[in-house]
Amino acid sequence: MNSPQCLQRKRLHRIFPAFISLLLGLMTLTNSSPVVAQQRRATSPKRPQAQTPSPAFAQLQTQADQAREAGNLDEAIKLYRKGVTLRANWSEGWWYLATLLYEKDQYPEAARAFKQVTVLTPKVGPPLVMLGLCEFRLNDYDNALAHLRQGRQLGIGDNQDLSKAMRYHEACLMLLKGDFENAEGIFSGLSYDNVTSENLIIAHGLALLRIPQMPNQIDPAHRDRELIRRAGYAEHLIAQKNMSDAQQEYERLVADYPKSPNVQYAWGRFLYNQRNEDGAVVAFKREIENSPNHALARLQIAWIRLKDKDAAGGLPYAEEAVRLYPQLPLGHYILGRLLFETGENARALVELEAAQKQAPNEPKIYFSLSRAYAKAGRKADADRARETFARLNKVAEDAAAARGFKTLDEDKEGSEKSKPNSPQP
Repeated sequence: MNSPQCLQRKRLHRIFPAFISLLLGLMTLTNSSPVVAQQRRATSPKRPQAQTPSPAFAQLQTQADQAREAGNLDEAIKLYRKGVTLRANWSEGWWYLATLLYEKDQYPEAARAFKQVTVLTPKVGPPLVMLGLCEFRLNDYDNALAHLRQGRQLGIGDNQDLSKAMRYHEACLMLLKGDFENAEGIFSGLSYDNVTSENLIIAHGLALLRIPQMPNQIDPAHRDRELIRRAGYAEHLIAQKNMSDAQQEYERLVADYPKSPNVQYAWGRFLYNQRNEDGAVVAFKREIENSPNHALARLQIAWIRLKDKDAAGGLPYAEEAVRLYPQLPLGHYILGRLLFETGENARALVELEAAQKQAPNEPKIYFSLSRAYAKAGRKADADRARETFARLNKVAEDAAAARGFKTLDEDKEGSEKSKPNSPQP
């Protein structure tokens, strides 16, 4: 998918490949788009052998298929509606009806039809993804996110266009929930895959500057559009491994917007990932000057001090960050790490256990807990924590690979990654 706007267009399904397995492999559903049909005829779907259609129904099915392939959408919709009324378990008909309604921008009815497909074929991913895309259009964001994730977990095969659409919309929904780091990871994966769109660049900027809005809300009249776009473009360049141009973009951004919220923070993270730790600390301190309650900038400094074996120097920043933002698991985790390194193991356990309660599925917390428990002589607890770390780390790696980006893997014993990683809340 090369077109920058493909991920946002209403007729998104036109770019889908012409097959989706349904009915546990017994049926093939093909793309209903007249554009695709004009280029090549869809593969004839296999009919469930246990349900031989009557001559009248077979004729109706043929007429509906012919109308769809000819691009006569209204007629095809009418015929498929009649077909699913006569045979409520006709999965293929529900699929075609849903995709045609989607193309006609009739999202409420399309969503109902896709939902019926998911009921009839509960172990198939693409209908769930399409249901999620419909719900996204209807601003039903909680259900959209749930169905996109369910579809991704079930799998959509090698359908790269559908994968990109699914990942983009899921990440946009993450923006609204404030899950900026995971959203940015997905956007970076899309940029790396050579998706280049104005909305994707805006999405990068929103994630980078920690703004919980949708890209389409940042219209040309938005007062911060230029700032958001420039920040996003810099991050887009990073994802495409164009570090030289990205640094120039960042330098201009910081020069033009030195006081704007999260600009110095973003610049500090860039510098840290370029191994310029001193410059990163300066940028994080400037962010704290601009935004005195910025807990994450403090945690970044604390993290750098921890990695530089200066745990005592990092403690004040981590303690202040936890005071400012006690509900952030990352703060308790970093503070616990620092306390462990400074010999305050009892306090370290309190902070690490607080982090574990707030983020029970975060593997690196269990790795640090296993060390603290071992130091406290609690062997059984240490063993359980280490086993939990191994299990959750495998789950996290698999999930990250499915989304198109890698986990940070910061806490592997006895080694550090060749490239430093800033902490992720």
